[in-house]
Amino acid sequence: MNFLRIKNEVAVKREMIPDITPEKLSAETARMCNDQKRIVSLFGSREGAGVRIYSVLADDETSSLYVSSALVKEGGSYPSITPQLLSAQFFEREIYEEFGIIPEGHPWLKPVRYPKNAADKNLKMEDYPFFIMEGKQVHEVAVGPVHAGVIEPGHFRFMCTGEKVHHLEIQLGYQHRGVEKMMKEKDSVFLSESIAGDTVIGHSLAYCSAKEALSGTEVSDSAQAVRAVMLELERAAVHIGDLSALAGDIAYLPGNAVFGAIRTMIINTSLAICGSRFGRGIIRPGGVVFGIDGDMQEQINNTLDVNEKKIDLMCSVMFEASSVLSRMQTTGTVDKKTAEEIGMTGMAARASGYEVDCRADHPFGAYTHVPVHKRGMKSGDVFARAYLRYVEIKQSFKLIRELMDYNRNTNLIADMKPQQPSMFVVSLTEGWRGEISHCVITDKEGKIERYKIKDPSFNNWLALALAVRGNGISDFPLCNKSFNLSYCGFDL
Repeated sequence: MNFLRIKNEVAVKREMIPDITPEKLSAETARMCNDQKRIVSLFGSREGAGVRIYSVLADDETSSLYVSSALVKEGGSYPSITPQLLSAQFFEREIYEEFGIIPEGHPWLKPVRYPKNAADKNLKMEDYPFFIMEGKQVHEVAVGPVHAGVIEPGHFRFMCTGEKVHHLEIQLGYQHRGVEKMMKEKDSVFLSESIAGDTVIGHSLAYCSAKEALSGTEVSDSAQAVRAVMLELERAAVHIGDLSALAGDIAYLPGNAVFGAIRTMIINTSLAICGSRFGRGIIRPGGVVFGIDGDMQEQINNTLDVNEKKIDLMCSVMFEASSVLSRMQTTGTVDKKTAEEIGMTGMAARASGYEVDCRADHPFGAYTHVPVHKRGMKSGDVFARAYLRYVEIKQSFKLIRELMDYNRNTNLIADMKPQQPSMFVVSLTEGWRGEISHCVITDKEGKIERYKIKDPSFNNWLALALAVRGNGISDFPLCNKSFNLSYCGFDL
């Protein structure tokens, strides 16, 4: 077989991964994805005088992952997968930008991130090749990269006739920090907490799970329960904050005020547990630093009970208001077929009927004991993404209550064993935005040779660009907030 079958958070010897030709890797990746698999990650790693390309695929029905590789000589090429599999386009552009390896037949190798660290040192940010529409009534509207308020930089260029948006080009890369390179050099959990500031738990959990798999360190059920509680608190807090922001974008001030206040109560629960509203400092390799004792459990349950009633009431009012429905329904639609084709993930994908959730599909940690039932919508519009947030908040509250029954507040952190040499692991975590992927390769000494991160924003920025087509340009802020993607999580 040309692919090795593995499991989430299970390390394997590098020598077990098939080494096939670049032509076979492209063909087999496309074939398997046309057979109900999907791309988790596609990335390069320097090896000798060439670049080894790794293809990591997921079979959600069997909770299996598949990995294969091919060595491409320095400055060489391989057949592009993108013409057969649109979800590969960002990955292949990234490989080209980083290593200069050409995917022959790719429709447009535009820069992905800030080109300073690219293979071609002559690239400049100001030379970004924007798509051009021509016509007497066509005009361009440029937004950013500097935005009002405290927001990360990103450039949006709209091609319009009148108010109608025909195409949106999104240029990112301003937040490129070289996280993957730093992770290789410093190998720090503190770096993982800073990959995306609103996803501290999601990324630090993926990092620690990878480290534990590479070293063969066992994490106790109590620690796994606390980790999952924190992950669900993060999911609920951000979703509630997003409902507040969405209500504000359509001038529905009651929702803006109520959800904003409730978010504070939820993030203060994280503060009470570990001293940080965003969950910094609690998840560490081997387990967790802080437990949840009986008094804290009672406090958490009381907070959930009080605020769940408030959320139910506010949502019942907001999602029946004609002024809300008229702004959200049919706005910023991405259908299921498109979601599958471009490889969407997370809440945004599920709102379009494409139900992927690695808590259910590739269970990790406490989710092997507390099952997650996937929830989705069908309309794929702003309303679906807003209402599904409400559904997932309810689900997170239920999961937190169940997870605390598995917490015994004992054996919270284990001593880490040495990292094993020449190993490969894929660590998948379902963050609030969607699937987080950390692929880690160790060298002959057990040190990190390649650390590849994929934030769900990497999958979903194209979805935003497609969602605004056919809408008025004034709908863009609402569409943008309904996805709430990360600039720095994409830029790395």
